[in-house]
Amino acid sequence: MAQKDYPVTPAIRFMRENKVDFEPFEYEYQEKGGTRQTAEELKVDEHKVIKTLIMEADGQPIVVLMHGDREVSTKNLARTLGVKKVEPAKAEIATKYTGYMFGGTSPFGTKRKMKTYIEESIMQLDCIYINGGKRGFILKISPEVLKLLDYELVSVAI
Repeated sequence: MAQKDYPVTPAIRFMRENKVDFEPFEYEYQEKGGTRQTAEELKVDEHKVIKTLIMEADGQPIVVLMHGDREVSTKNLARTLGVKKVEPAKAEIATKYTGYMFGGTSPFGTKRKMKTYIEESIMQLDCIYINGGKRGFILKISPEVLKLLDYELVSVAI
C-alpha cells in the first residue's frame, strides 16, 4: 500500500491494531449517491461495494453487510434471527450506536459492539470495498477481514 494521507478513523485504527492489509480510496461524496456512485468513482463492480447497514432487531442494534446492488429482506432476516421485526435504524440512532455519520458508517471500530450479519455470498468475493468510517472514504480489503467481527453469515439478499 502506497503511503499517502488519508483520514485516521476508528476503522483505520481497528485495521492497524489487527495488522490488516487495506488500500484506502477517497472520492467526492454525494448525498444519496450510494454504492452506485462509489462503484462508478472507483471503477469497480457495485456487487463488490459493501453497504454497512445499522438495523434494529426487536429494538436491539445490529449491523448488516450487504452487496451494493442488493437489498436486505427484513422479513427473511427477522425469520433467520427469530425476532418479530427488523427495521433500519434512524440515522441519529445509527450514529449513536456506531459513532459514525450516516453515509460514512464502517462495521469496524464502532462505538458500541454489535452482532454483524454478513450476506454469505460476500465471503466468496476476491476483494470488497467497504466504508472506512467517513463519507467518501472506502477501504479495499479481503472479505476474510470480516471474520474479525462478531459475525454470522446469512442469506437475506433480494
